[in-house]
This record gives sequence, C-alpha cells and structure tokens, in this order.
Amino acid sequence: MLFILGLALSPFGKQKLGSKEDTPEFSRWAWIAMLYSAGMGAGILLRAVQEPVFMQQHPPIQTGASPDIIALEYTFYQWGFTAWAFYGLFALIIGYYLFTQKRSALVSASIQSITKHKLPRHGIDILATFTTVFGLVGAVGLGTTQINGGLNHITQGDFGLWTTIGITLCIAILAFVSVWKGMHKGIKRISTLNIWMTLAILIYVFVQSDMVAVVYAFAKAVTHYIKDFVQLSLAVGAYDPEEAFLTDWTYYYWAFWLAWAPFTGIFIARISRGRTIRELLLGVLIIPAMGTFFWFSVFGDSAFTIIENWGAYNNEFGYVFSSIFVFFENYPFASILNVITIILLVSFLVTSVDSAVFVLSMFTDKGNPNPKRRHRLIWSVGIALFAIAMIVLGNARPEINVLVALQKLLIITSLPFALFMVVMVMVFVRDIVRKKKVSYL
Repeated sequence: MLFILGLALSPFGKQKLGSKEDTPEFSRWAWIAMLYSAGMGAGILLRAVQEPVFMQQHPPIQTGASPDIIALEYTFYQWGFTAWAFYGLFALIIGYYLFTQKRSALVSASIQSITKHKLPRHGIDILATFTTVFGLVGAVGLGTTQINGGLNHITQGDFGLWTTIGITLCIAILAFVSVWKGMHKGIKRISTLNIWMTLAILIYVFVQSDMVAVVYAFAKAVTHYIKDFVQLSLAVGAYDPEEAFLTDWTYYYWAFWLAWAPFTGIFIARISRGRTIRELLLGVLIIPAMGTFFWFSVFGDSAFTIIENWGAYNNEFGYVFSSIFVFFENYPFASILNVITIILLVSFLVTSVDSAVFVLSMFTDKGNPNPKRRHRLIWSVGIALFAIAMIVLGNARPEINVLVALQKLLIITSLPFALFMVVMVMVFVRDIVRKKKVSYL
C-alpha cells in the first residue's frame, strides 16, 4: 500500500496508461462500478452484519477502544486498503505493460524483460488461471449458499441441492450472456445496476438507523484504522489476534484477495486505458475502500444497536448465510429488502463470473484484451460445471466441507503470488527507471 501511495504521488503518477492522446474508455462512474463489482461483489452482503457482530462479541485485539470500534476497525482492516492494494498493484503493472509497452494482457508480461524462457512464464500464467478458477468457484459456492439460505429464511422452506444447482446455472447463463455481449453492452450495464441497488439498500438502512451514531462510529473507526494500520499489518503487541484467529480470518482474507488479484487487477487494467497512473492507483485504493467502510459502519453499528435493544445476544446474527435477512426483520418493508438483496446477490455473482470469464478468456487467447467469443463460451461452461460439481460433492459427502477445502486450496495457490508480487515490483521499478534514463539521453 505504501509503495502504491508513493508511486501515485510521485511525478510518475502523471503518466497515462497508453499514449498521451488516449482518453478513458468508460466514464468515472461506470469505471468505479465495474472495478467494485469485480473486486468485492457479493462478499459485502455475505459479511455485512455477521462479521462486525462477531468481532464485537469476540474482539480480536485489545487496544483500549470500545468493542464496537474495535469490531469496525478490524473489519475495515480485512476489507480495506490492503485488499485494494493487491488489486491496484496488478492493475498498475499489467496496465502499464499492456497499454504503454504494448505487451500481452498476461501476468507473465510483467517479467518478460528478465526472462525469455517460456517455461517460467507459462507456469505463472497457468498458476494465475488455476488460482482464478478456485477463487471464483469458492465465491460462487458461498454466494449461491447465501441465496439459498435467504430463500429458506424468507419462505420458512427447505430448498436443497436442486435449488442451489438451479441458482448456479442461472448465474452462469446470465454471466455468459453478459460476457458474450462484451464490456459496454454487458459487464458495464450490470455493474452499474449493482451499484445503484447497493446504494439504495445502504441509504435506506442508514436513514432508518441512528445516522449521527453511524457517522460517529464510521469516523472514529476509520481514524483508529489509519492510526493503527502498521501495527495491524505486522500483528505486533496488542494488535496480534494470535495464530488461531489469524488462520480462521485474516490469513484466509489475504489468500482470497491474492487469489482474486491477478484476474481483478487485469480486469481493472483492461478498463483503465487513458487514465493517469495517479487516478488509477488512488481511485482503486481509496474510493472502494471508503465505500466499504461506510457500508460496514451502517450495518455494523445498526446491528450493535439492535443487540443492545434486545438486552441479550443469542447468536442471532451468527449464521453467515442468513444474518443479513435476520437483520432486515428489524426494519420496515423487510420482505422488499429481502427480495432486493437476493436479486443483488445474483447480480453481484454474475458480474464476478463475467469479469473473471473475460479475463480467463484473455489468458487462453494469448493475452488478447478482446478475447474471441469461443473462449468466453468455453470458460462460461467450464466454470458452471466445476461449481456444480463442487456443490454436488459437498452434498454427497457432507462430512467434507468443500467450501472450506477450497479456502485452504486458495491459501496454497495464493502463496506463490505473495512472493511473485515482490518480483513484479522489482522488475517494474527497474524497467521504469531504465526508461527514464533513456528518455534523458
């Protein structure tokens, strides 16, 4: 994050991705909508209430702040600048080589100047492909399970395996239609719709809550988060939640963001041609993070108030797949909110899948920024089949938690990218320094 901030504020930040004559392909609003839908998506609905409440009931750190502020601060830490810095780093480096150096839209393009051998470069691209697939299938599995949980909660029914498979197929079909139509007619329109629906839910809950208390909690938690960022990142002293908590929460989040970083970063790079490096980095790092902080403040602080009014907490918000629907029961027009949330869950998953399929198609089409449609078709079908297979396996072998297994697999496949990012940065810095020297000559 510090590297990105330094680069954005340096003179290098004035440079455009592409030529000086290039203008942004998308409006700033559409650009933010697409990068946010691809980067976070359904996760903010999955954890909106459950995670802040869990952190409040089980404070991971003891810094002297109130449990409410600690809960929001640590939630911000896991969803904030670090996650978007992963995305921003890949977006910057891939975008620079794609539009400025005219290389392919592949992860391996970032090390092209230090190795001409195909084996290590193919290895990086294959690893990026597998990590993207595992991360995407895990996200689809979590999202469809939440949709199923919401339907069960709303109807008091017992929708099972076939409903989950049907939801998955529906998402896959919609994603295929979106990615088939392309960036402007498909992905951009659905992403923009996502943001409008998200803002509608956010504003409604905010207006119905204690707005002064929410704004106060947001401001105080953001202040603590920024002040404690280095200590949180290093997990030192009072800011160390211990290994068990880090394994269950923080390490998994870092692995998940790293797993999504190659495809999300490449997707953000693809839609950022014509923007300055400063706008790209600060836009990716700050705008989505602050939006996420306010989202968790509204839902988290409102949930804290609800628990206080109850007088006792019996883990009502503990089940991650239905917590937000339980939360809405405390507001007028809960049934309408539930329906909008389910639609939004589907829509967010569609944008996650279509953007990932678009990038996977770029991978298999030799880094073509506008991949052929047959690649989009093959990947759409493949992702759908893989996701359904995981769902069926989990149902057939309930003693094996398939989603947890995918999460552990993510940690394994993401680790190389934690190391590779260091190499990317070193090569990138070397290349831009060399180019600067050549321009002086």
